[in-house]
Amino acid sequence: METFPRIISVDDHTVEPPHVWRDRLPSRYRDTGPRIVRAPLKEMTFVGGKFTPTMGSPGDEGPLADWWVYEDLHRPLTRLDTAVGYDRDEVRLEAITYEQMRPGSYDVRERLADMDVNHVQSALCFPTFPRFCGQTFTEAADRELGLLGVRAYNDWMVEEWCGPDAQGRLIPLALVPLWDAELAAQEVRRNAERGVRAVCFSEIPPRLGLPSIHTDAWDPFLRACDETGTVIAMHIGSSSQMPSTSADAPPAVGSTITFANCCFSMVDWLMSGAFERFPRLKIMYAEGQIGWIPYILERADVVWEENRGWGGVADKVLRPPSELFAEHVYGCFFDDAFGLRNVESIGVPNVLYETDYPHSDSTWPKSREVGEQQMGHLPAELVERIVRGNAIDLLGLTDEGLWPGA
Repeated sequence: METFPRIISVDDHTVEPPHVWRDRLPSRYRDTGPRIVRAPLKEMTFVGGKFTPTMGSPGDEGPLADWWVYEDLHRPLTRLDTAVGYDRDEVRLEAITYEQMRPGSYDVRERLADMDVNHVQSALCFPTFPRFCGQTFTEAADRELGLLGVRAYNDWMVEEWCGPDAQGRLIPLALVPLWDAELAAQEVRRNAERGVRAVCFSEIPPRLGLPSIHTDAWDPFLRACDETGTVIAMHIGSSSQMPSTSADAPPAVGSTITFANCCFSMVDWLMSGAFERFPRLKIMYAEGQIGWIPYILERADVVWEENRGWGGVADKVLRPPSELFAEHVYGCFFDDAFGLRNVESIGVPNVLYETDYPHSDSTWPKSREVGEQQMGHLPAELVERIVRGNAIDLLGLTDEGLWPGA
């Protein structure tokens, strides 16, 4: 391509710096809130879709790593959290320190520099320590501290990560207290008042011990998103379970089928009636890719047409699921040549581009080259929509692709 649009990535990640909660929680929580401790790694496994690290004691053998410590949780920073700048064969399951990662993972100015290298103008960033929908705080015992932790993260996200130094190029993505839909609604509204247009949510809430979207338990939260124009963003793994096939399946199995939870989740939403109750609601699937979508829509329409009488949806899903998808759902991809060859079957307005910086799957620093290779057959106006235009409309950005609240 002679020109390629400046990318607006709807799925990047921030590695939170050590001071996020230390500086924002009340002093009485300084020793119990999330904090960084440097300690050896005793053991770490990732099989059957389950990540299990064990922190050693001072003096134990093992590589030193920086660990987030919060109540009974001990989670190390890992190379998979921030792999950019390393050869693919050097990316292994290992615990690291802040000094062993690319500074753009946690530093705003360094992030902007790395975005420039990658032809990226703006980026929406998911969390790391809170996990992809804040389930770290949902699983904690102290609900008061958990709520303060969620709010502290959102304040840091808006005021610092997406603050003046970001020049409008970093787009805020908020967390909510998932254990209480009313509190979640309040947090959506609190952040919407300062221009936040996206919020994290779980792809499959029951896997976190929460109600499904087939109930009305989430209605206060969904209503708040509907009324404020807040997009519900669901990242792969936001159910705390990556897809796998068996307890002993190697990570490569799950890595191949990472889209599966998005697939299950999208069918849940299409058959839930939520889009009938909340007609302005928008949802997006980060890192789920898009090539699988056409068949699922085809199958969902057949089930709705032929089986809705006994399928439990006749009284709440009043239109074909493919129509609901076109109005409410967005698929996000960073490397999906098959999906782009079939993008008309998905719907160009429903497709968003991403780079996944700084994860091991990231296309950085070649996201432009990947896009040029995979979108070269498309007209320039469609490439513009996929690479930036759809994100501008969905996230309420300026015509220049910047977050107006900066």
